[in-house]
Amino acid sequence: MKRRKFINQLLKNVVIWIISLIMFVPIVLVLINSFKERYEASSMSLQLPKLWHADNYGVVIDQGKLLQSFLNSATYSIVSVFIVIIVTTMAAFVLSRRRTKFCKAIYFYVTLGIALPMNYVSLMKVMQFTYLNNTQFGICLLYAAMQIPFTVFLMYGFIGTVPRELDEAGVIDGCTPLRLFFSVVFPLLKPIIVTTILLTFMNTWNEFVTPLYYLSDSKLWPMALAVYNFFGQFQMSWNLVSADIVLTSLPVILVYLLGQKYIIAGMTSGAVKG
Repeated sequence: MKRRKFINQLLKNVVIWIISLIMFVPIVLVLINSFKERYEASSMSLQLPKLWHADNYGVVIDQGKLLQSFLNSATYSIVSVFIVIIVTTMAAFVLSRRRTKFCKAIYFYVTLGIALPMNYVSLMKVMQFTYLNNTQFGICLLYAAMQIPFTVFLMYGFIGTVPRELDEAGVIDGCTPLRLFFSVVFPLLKPIIVTTILLTFMNTWNEFVTPLYYLSDSKLWPMALAVYNFFGQFQMSWNLVSADIVLTSLPVILVYLLGQKYIIAGMTSGAVKG
């Protein structure tokens, strides 16, 4: 039995390693070709470059206007994260503590947004009517609204694991509702808050369709659209396109590597109760 378990575990590990290596091939391919010359990179092979050209990244930053798009993406991501954290923590706390039929209906209505597709035509009309179309604040609100349903779902489950006795102790000590939430409950939500920050940041940074529809001014484009625009101008220069992709993906990869343990811990904790 022990030998059979060992063989099964070994086979599982081998399969996982093979799948992981296959998943890494496109990343390695793009990274290697970002250091090649134009004609050498046209074949998009895994062969190492004869001469490493790190200056490709300088050309991409200068001609691709990545600094401006980087600041735009950072602004959209940070503002969206702030809005999502404040709105979802407070909403999930109220919905989790007040188990009335009305609150349950509101909770199911909000989380229904996880499954329902976005209607871009109607949303465009709303954005135009509110004068938020083609504005930084408008796109931040859209990003936040897209993340709220799933985040409320996670927060709701996690807050359900926080003992109600803490609320009662805070009320006895004279805490107002806001002070009770921010001084007693909010610090206990650190795992799920960190998870929300990481997921919202990555989803916002990688979003492509929303800014494509609602940002017509190229000066407001995030890095995802900057790559799209850069590819249109330099589609024959795969070395520069690869360098552009590496620079755009690097912040998300770093954020994920730094926070992956929090993502797993937060999502499993939020799934304990619903």
